[in-house]
Amino acid sequence: MAASARDRLVRAAFDLFAGQGFEQTTVDQIASHAGVGRTTFFRHFPTKESVVFPDHDAILGAVDGRLVAAGPMTAAIALHEAARIVLRHYLDEGDLARERYRLTRTVRSLRDAEIAGQRRYQRLFQRHIRAWTDTLGHPDDLLAEVLANAVVTAHNHVLRGWLQGAAKDPETALEDAVLDLTGRLWRGGTPSPPSTRHGEAREVVVLRTTRELEDLIPDLERLLGE
Repeated sequence: MAASARDRLVRAAFDLFAGQGFEQTTVDQIASHAGVGRTTFFRHFPTKESVVFPDHDAILGAVDGRLVAAGPMTAAIALHEAARIVLRHYLDEGDLARERYRLTRTVRSLRDAEIAGQRRYQRLFQRHIRAWTDTLGHPDDLLAEVLANAVVTAHNHVLRGWLQGAAKDPETALEDAVLDLTGRLWRGGTPSPPSTRHGEAREVVVLRTTRELEDLIPDLERLLGE
């Protein structure tokens, strides 16, 4: 199947950015290299910067669809699966994602645009988590903001490891990270209790994990002993 005009524009742009630099490349050059006109470029991308990034609107729509189908009792799984939607997009891009990573590390305007994109995901997660606390009858803006940031940070941490060649199984790493963080912060819509003192009871909630029991025991002992 022939590549779409959008895909050809993206590939042309990255080829030119690699060969002559981002700042030195013009929209007209990208369009010409892709075999389309300038008008076609702007039909797909509002700016030269936007050609670098994936279709965040489509990904955000998929994430929103997963989270809207969830509720307080399924929060941990929903947050993990929603974050996995984003991760899988980058994994499917393969080398293109790595080329983008190199670009955003060296071009300040692209780094700023990347951060702005990450904030859109954070706000979406935050909105749904806040709605779940509403459902439980005790709205919690702080929990929603902290947990949303934690999920996005976990995704970014795992993705960065994969982009740098350090993460061999990023999907499992993401699952472990998000479920671990959610287990610490989310207990039916309320923050996890502070460390116990003076012999008070401590509760440990394990939502789901792929880790072996013998690997979990040291962490559980540490948590119980704090």
